[in-house]
Amino acid sequence: MNTEAANAHREAGARLYVWVWVYLLAITALEVFLAYEQLFSTAGMLVILMLLSLVKAALIVAYFMHLRFEKASLVLSLIPAVVIVISLLAVFFPDSLRLLELRVP
Repeated sequence: MNTEAANAHREAGARLYVWVWVYLLAITALEVFLAYEQLFSTAGMLVILMLLSLVKAALIVAYFMHLRFEKASLVLSLIPAVVIVISLLAVFFPDSLRLLELRVP
């Protein structure tokens, strides 16, 4: 870790992590509220909950896995893994839907 990143990481301190935790808690509470109230259609609810989950994942990866303080090359090395996972999901989801149709009612 270079000195600038080390200084930024040291200066962050516990206060930053507590605030990130509070934001994560608030987003989780919002997700639970939306799930119970069902204010939107199923597709709309899915989109909203997925976006909120992506925000939570980004906060966790950036702060609690300390990637915010790493070099950009390390962070960018995660992109191929994400592309592979999304590609695999695109391959296997249609097959799972086909199996769902084969179920006997």
